[in-house]
Amino acid sequence: MLQELTIRNLAVIEYVHVRCKEGFHVLTGETGAGKSIIIDALGLIAGGRSSSELVRYGSDRAVIEALFHVGADHPVWGVLERMGIEADDDEHLIIRREITVQGKSTSRINSQLVNLASLKEVGECLINIHGQHEHQSLFRTEKHIEWLDLFGHETIGPVKQAYKEAYQAYITVRDQLRELQESGKQALQMMDLYRFQVEEIGAAKLKLGEDEELQEERRRLANAEKLYSGASGAYDGLYGGHEGLDAIRKALQKLTDIAAFDPDKLQPLVEQVQSAYYQLEDAAFQLRDYRDEIEFNPSRLDYIEQRLDTLSTLRRKYGETVADILQYYDKIQDELSRMENKDELLTQLQAEETALLQRLKQRAVALREQRELAAESLACEIMSELKELHMEKTRFKVQITPLPEDKPAKDGADQVEFLISANPGEPLRPLSKIASGGEISRVMLAMKSIFARIDRIPVLVFDEVDTGVSGRAAQAIAEKMSRLSRSCQVFSITHLPQVACMADVHYRIHKATEGERTFTHVDDMDGKQRIEELARMLGGVEVTDKTLLHAQEMLTLADAKKRGQD
Repeated sequence: MLQELTIRNLAVIEYVHVRCKEGFHVLTGETGAGKSIIIDALGLIAGGRSSSELVRYGSDRAVIEALFHVGADHPVWGVLERMGIEADDDEHLIIRREITVQGKSTSRINSQLVNLASLKEVGECLINIHGQHEHQSLFRTEKHIEWLDLFGHETIGPVKQAYKEAYQAYITVRDQLRELQESGKQALQMMDLYRFQVEEIGAAKLKLGEDEELQEERRRLANAEKLYSGASGAYDGLYGGHEGLDAIRKALQKLTDIAAFDPDKLQPLVEQVQSAYYQLEDAAFQLRDYRDEIEFNPSRLDYIEQRLDTLSTLRRKYGETVADILQYYDKIQDELSRMENKDELLTQLQAEETALLQRLKQRAVALREQRELAAESLACEIMSELKELHMEKTRFKVQITPLPEDKPAKDGADQVEFLISANPGEPLRPLSKIASGGEISRVMLAMKSIFARIDRIPVLVFDEVDTGVSGRAAQAIAEKMSRLSRSCQVFSITHLPQVACMADVHYRIHKATEGERTFTHVDDMDGKQRIEELARMLGGVEVTDKTLLHAQEMLTLADAKKRGQD
């Protein structure tokens, strides 16, 4: 649940700190008092788009911070772990959003910076906001299949995954087939080019690492005279005349002769010089062998120069390294083979496409069967919910229409649409044909009540979903939201006293002017304050003893209804 919400410098709000509780929360107040700004703040926490216009005039930034307590088994912890965000399910989850006057937005989850996409993914696990504009989502038939699959995810999910795998395999082969069929004249031109390239690269008989080896050998051959001269000079310096090793040997003999007179100090020096002598002697022998092996081979050097020139030409055409050239060689060989065996490959791909399409159709039928079962169950549950919302004569149907067999879609071969008949005698029609805003509000509330048990989103927000309803319908909506709040935390902006009286927590949003600045305040009301606010909602500007008595009676009856729900 949402435990705390802090807002600083957002629109007309300078500072608001709200401590939330469990159950059903309502926000009431005059039009323009700032109720929707509270909802906008939650929307920003959930990853909604920001704007510099949201920053309070005269401030450099707006800050919204929300503290959540979420159960250890909630899916949000898995999302956070996948994102690499440090989180402990024994602790609170804190989301912070800052918006600067320049329009830049910064988001943090448990003090770790996240981008907007990550914030939105986490926010969708925690908060679901439904406003009047969201009625339009009910009219978008492409969303209906998503809702049906979510409702029946336990049985539909595995079958749908199998369908998607078959669909991907079919699309891959179909695309290969179309590409091969459409290649035509261009393919013939490419075949000539590929043949030339395969022949040119193949004739070079390249070996991995060959260019580096040749460069090293060229360095040695090109500098053979310098290498010989240098090695000879070094060898002569060590082993020639009366210098080098000869001089060291004489020095070693003298040290050996006197070491017996002062062994503690001189014997270590004898061993040190002796070791150096043997190392230098070994180095001298290696220098001699190296000098004798130095090759003077002008013809080999010419061959290497020609070979490196060939490699340079191939690199300019086909890749920066020999490895790149060989990789390209393998690729064009495969492509050339595919082109030269086009007819055979066409036949093979056509047979493969036919088999995959047949398998796809079978899985589409299996998926449709599961959807039809879920559709009946969903329709029954929605009609049951609508009955509680005083739409007991409403008929609801989830219509599944098969798509043409040659036009499968990635989510199945079905088109799903919700149909409704709000009045007896009227035919079932698409939801978009519903004229009454009150009816569509109740349909949406019914669906939210069902899906709240499935998607496990802990915070549901309704922004004036009771607009266009009154009387018994308003009371039914209030009772429905109250019952819904037993399984999740519910927030609702309302102008209806029938809804407000059913709340467990009642916030009054109001504006105050101090000097030339306007401030929005949030009051957590109880007792007398709440009675007065309900009386204001009942009677308008003038609050009378009769409206106060009526408000008290509404609260008493609401408490009784809530106890009955328990």
